[in-house]
Amino acid sequence: MVRTRKTTAGTKTRTMKTRTSSASRSTAKENSKGSSNCMEANGDCGDKKARCKTLIIDGDKYRTRLNTKFENRKVWKNPNPKMITSNIPGTIVKVYIKVGQEVQKGDPILLLEAMKMKNKILFHADGKVKSIKVKEGERVPKDHLILELA
Repeated sequence: MVRTRKTTAGTKTRTMKTRTSSASRSTAKENSKGSSNCMEANGDCGDKKARCKTLIIDGDKYRTRLNTKFENRKVWKNPNPKMITSNIPGTIVKVYIKVGQEVQKGDPILLLEAMKMKNKILFHADGKVKSIKVKEGERVPKDHLILELA
């Protein structure tokens, strides 16, 4: 069986042909009878942990299920260039700067020991140090605020 579906995306119209086997046709009939796998109009897919969402890609609408882990993920935020944070957890071995010091791109900030390796952290831009939030010997977790630039 060949089904034809016309979709419009802007000014383009295209015809998509899909082949369905007898097994998928019987599954479609079962789903239309109210099986727990069917996607209902209210967005309930039958599974309490997953909800149906409509995605529009190039003018075509797709219904899909998103699990709760995906829906509850941490949203990415654009980092503030004035706030310098640690990329990895570790121990502060040495701090090379002081509050109020003028710094340039490439100057060392501090020495961070992580996984028995000493990493020299450098400035990414010119500026003036507003405040230092860590001290030597302190253990810092990932994404911990190290210092602020003015």
